[in-house]
Amino acid sequence: MGHSANPGRRIALFGGSFDPPHLGHLAIARAARAALHLNRILFAPVGAQPLKPAGSSASFADRLKMTELAIAGEQGFEISLGDAPRPDGALNYTLTTLQRLRAVLSPEDVLYFLLGADSFFSLRHWYQATEIPFTAHLIVASRPGEPLDAVVGALPDGILLDAEPVSDSSSNGVRVVQFSLHGNDGRSAPLYLLPGLHYEISASRIREQCLGNRAEPGSLLSSVPHPVADYIRARRLYSSLAPTATSD
Repeated sequence: MGHSANPGRRIALFGGSFDPPHLGHLAIARAARAALHLNRILFAPVGAQPLKPAGSSASFADRLKMTELAIAGEQGFEISLGDAPRPDGALNYTLTTLQRLRAVLSPEDVLYFLLGADSFFSLRHWYQATEIPFTAHLIVASRPGEPLDAVVGALPDGILLDAEPVSDSSSNGVRVVQFSLHGNDGRSAPLYLLPGLHYEISASRIREQCLGNRAEPGSLLSSVPHPVADYIRARRLYSSLAPTATSD
């Protein structure tokens, strides 16, 4: 993947369609950076996703450029091509991406995997999902008031979560609740929940606003970074979308 790191760095992979990247993505990444003292967050626009066989609306090149524009100037925010389209057209699996990243990091580095609430609640359906929490520590942007039962229900089969948290504290103004996960083989790993970080911003709604260039003045600017809005307008992205696009 071309990434290297200084010993002892705290690095998080943040994958997604980013179709388009919006202010909710940035808010989650900023909160995780502050709460877990992350040195780097690698934004990885995904190529072909197993759970989205229809693909993304914008091309990978456009989504990559929009993500670059969205994170420009943010301390520690970088682009990763770890989930870029593969030459053979094969699907991208998160576990494989994390394993490749782990292989090029120093043994002293700590690898995290950052997920929004919606992505986390589909985790149990991912390829070899049971291995993911033991390859990279999970950081989950939890919805406000999310019951613990819902979190437990999202975990892949074969992973148990302790009923009581290891800690519940605030770091740089962001609440962090740490739990312990346990596998059937005796492995354990932390799970970090960031409660109250659900943002009512939908990428599908943004795409619908762009349909036929009917976006209301300022509507895009209110939900995506200004350079991303300018790029969408300049490239006339999403103009051929049907308004029934699936929500992210």
